[in-house]
Amino acid sequence: MALALGALGVVYGDIGTSPLYALKECFNGHHALPMTQANVLGVLSLVFWSLTSVVTVKYLAFIVRADSQGEGGIFSLLSLAPGEGTVGPRSRALIVTLAVFAAALLYGDGVITPAISVLSAVEGLSVATDAADRFVVPLTCLILVGLFVVQKNGTSKIGLVFGPVMVLWFSSLAALGIAQIVKNPAVFAALNPAYAVNFFMANGMAGFVVLGSVVLCITGGEALYADMGHFGRKPIQAAWFALVFPALLLNYFGQGALLLATNDPEVHANPFFGMVPKVLLYPMVGLAMSATVIASQALISGAYSMTRQAVQLGFLPRMLIQHTSQTTEGQIYVPLVNTLMAIACVALVLGFKSSSNLAAAYGLAVTMDMIITTVVFFFVVRYTWKWSAWKTFPLIGGFLLFDLAYFGSNALKFMDGGWLPVTIGAVLLLLMLTWRDGRKALSKNFDERNLPFDLFMSSVREQKPHRVPGTAIFMFSSPTGTSPVLLHYYKHNYVLHEQVVMLSVIFERSPFVNSDEAVHIEDLGEGFFRVVIRFGFMQPTNVPSALAQCAHLGLKTEPDKTSFFLGRETLLCGDDDGRNAAKDGAKIPKTKRKRAPGEMMQWRKRLFAAISRNAQPATAYFNLPPGRVVELGMQIDL
Repeated sequence: MALALGALGVVYGDIGTSPLYALKECFNGHHALPMTQANVLGVLSLVFWSLTSVVTVKYLAFIVRADSQGEGGIFSLLSLAPGEGTVGPRSRALIVTLAVFAAALLYGDGVITPAISVLSAVEGLSVATDAADRFVVPLTCLILVGLFVVQKNGTSKIGLVFGPVMVLWFSSLAALGIAQIVKNPAVFAALNPAYAVNFFMANGMAGFVVLGSVVLCITGGEALYADMGHFGRKPIQAAWFALVFPALLLNYFGQGALLLATNDPEVHANPFFGMVPKVLLYPMVGLAMSATVIASQALISGAYSMTRQAVQLGFLPRMLIQHTSQTTEGQIYVPLVNTLMAIACVALVLGFKSSSNLAAAYGLAVTMDMIITTVVFFFVVRYTWKWSAWKTFPLIGGFLLFDLAYFGSNALKFMDGGWLPVTIGAVLLLLMLTWRDGRKALSKNFDERNLPFDLFMSSVREQKPHRVPGTAIFMFSSPTGTSPVLLHYYKHNYVLHEQVVMLSVIFERSPFVNSDEAVHIEDLGEGFFRVVIRFGFMQPTNVPSALAQCAHLGLKTEPDKTSFFLGRETLLCGDDDGRNAAKDGAKIPKTKRKRAPGEMMQWRKRLFAAISRNAQPATAYFNLPPGRVVELGMQIDL
């Protein structure tokens, strides 16, 4: 029950605030329909069956089963997807690209959700008085700025009140809905799917376009899966069926009952706040603001977690990640992501100015995420879980039927604002793939120059260099061969420490690595050791803490006599068309060089070099003691 209460405060914040704007957009948005009984019942039927089919069946009954050591989210789903040994390299590349694009799209959602949620809540003031209209945008920006400013303090304290506040929120949703339904219980006729079918038959293309607004009621479905590791599958399911699902349905049907019972244009313009008695309007606006801040907090925290996963999986460069809790590992703060999201959210509010305008931008990225999740889930159930074709294809086909319908309707809103999250996702996809491919090229460069350790040891035995007290740890990406940093150091100094450790840090595709498998030590003789430390993509990268485990494995190090040697690469990007060089004052003409298969294009090399220059130093990322770190510069031509 405690976990279910916590899930209310984090997992269901996004979908729980959808009643503020979802139904309103169907009849007051850019592609609004006439307010008729048939249309209202048709939209209510679509809302009910969308919540049932997508959230209840797809996510809570099936997708949440695809957990990796209890963790959910697109990267966890990717870790379960079959490798190249099971599917071909092209299929594997497609799976990886789709998963990375889905993660990139979630950043777009994470920017829009705080803006539209808080803005729609503040707009409730306009229902109370027209004088509040001019304060809606400034107040929204102020709330958003305050929300991002307090992120550095962590969510451990405020998280204690998230659950109770959301219990009050969902209870209020249900109470408001019931008060209207008792006046017009005929709205429950919309549970019959025939109303949804008749809606499309009567409205044709216009009804299909409105489906793009109906999808707003299921935004947040991905959060159910992404945040599963924090609470577990059963508490999330329990919270949905016990409170969230009934409260949402009662509120949506209550809004429908109100729309059918009144001709007041102000109520039609904002049916959610139209249900609220005048005496409770201001308290309800305050509660709505609290709920939207909580919903925003959940997505912001999710962006932090996804960033750490992407960094450790090799799709983003190292960046500063701060842990805000001594007891909860998952509570982190990423200053760069926080700043960029804050700027983007405020810019969206200033640019779009109303939740209706933002609603046009919302939905396309969500539906693309839904499709990608379904496609990757197909590979998991078909090739990893070995489901038969007769079980797999009907299930996945049913999921795609809904996903493609929502996507098609939202694609029509591309020019109305749908381009925004897609553009954000496309830019981030480019950055992620460029970083991944650049690191592969860099690793290939190292491998080509890698010296077999036996040859290096032969040279050491022959030259008998002076050995100084202490331990030198040379960080090296490959767990084989000789560290280039060690070679560089030995070439210039001709001395070695008593203990020399070549340390490789490997990030696994699983969220966590068991402690007995996290550290591997190999004694190479002559005081040389090779150490491999493995981290899961959900674990903090604390190298000194992991090295402390080496004592009982035969490698003892004293912190005040241990130095870490790191390589600081300066990347040189050769010109595809050749470069003008000067020799004795004369220019050498350009020569055309054909790009090798699989080699990065010149502009992507330069982009990778620029990203690499701005990456967080390894000292901070691996939690190394700054006073014990030595960086050796090396120039590398990509």
